Amino acid sequence: MKFHIVTIFPDFFRGPFDYGVVQKARQSGRIAIEVHDLRAWTHDRHRTVDDRPFGGGEGMLLKPEPLFEAVEAIWPERAGRMERTGQPGGSAGAREPGKLVVLLSAQGRKFDQRLARELAEAAELLLICGRYEGVDERVAGHLADQEIAVGDFVLSGGELAAAMVVDVVARLKEGVLGNQDSALFESFGPEGLLDCPQYTRPAEFRGMRVPEVLLGGNHERIRQWRREAALEKTARLRPDLLQVRESRNT
Repeated sequence: MKFHIVTIFPDFFRGPFDYGVVQKARQSGRIAIEVHDLRAWTHDRHRTVDDRPFGGGEGMLLKPEPLFEAVEAIWPERAGRMERTGQPGGSAGAREPGKLVVLLSAQGRKFDQRLARELAEAAELLLICGRYEGVDERVAGHLADQEIAVGDFVLSGGELAAAMVVDVVARLKEGVLGNQDSALFESFGPEGLLDCPQYTRPAEFRGMRVPEVLLGGNHERIRQWRREAALEKTARLRPDLLQVRESRNT
């Protein structure tokens, strides 16, 4: 799988992808990450990527011209074939299967494990990092295939969000994790529950003991305990997940 990241701060990504499973996946060739400097697609002496919003208001907006040119340069099949449909969510006339343009912004669909699994089906993802007050709406409506928010809060820019998306999606690809079942039996897996409590040695620490069922070797009892513990923990910490789970089952 290949990730493209379009940003005005390319040096930001020198650190986040140089550690852990993402680094190993890059080294093994299971994923590839290319970071693109948006200013490469500007044509003035100041390399301008932003301007004031029409109608007034606070802050600056990322301009559409360099963003459209960036996407069309990275994926030439989209060049010159953008159609005005009036429909939000990307209107590229030459969209190749398996290639998605994702705009990271506070107004997008909430990023969660379910959406991550959808994105992991793509062959290539191109992530646009928003900045300033936001991005010209024509980017969201006619360039991006999806608009995604990593939470109900506002970041200074989309770079942190892009790093999160790459990490979450990459670990879902086959071979990235040492044990692929890890991606199934963790928080927000197919059942939509939090992971069950986990323990390691020593069996007793400062008077706190590991549940006896985990020490007995009865795998069926352990499986039942883990499911019940996951349900209890989810109900206690994230009851909203149980409501979503029930609505999907009705």
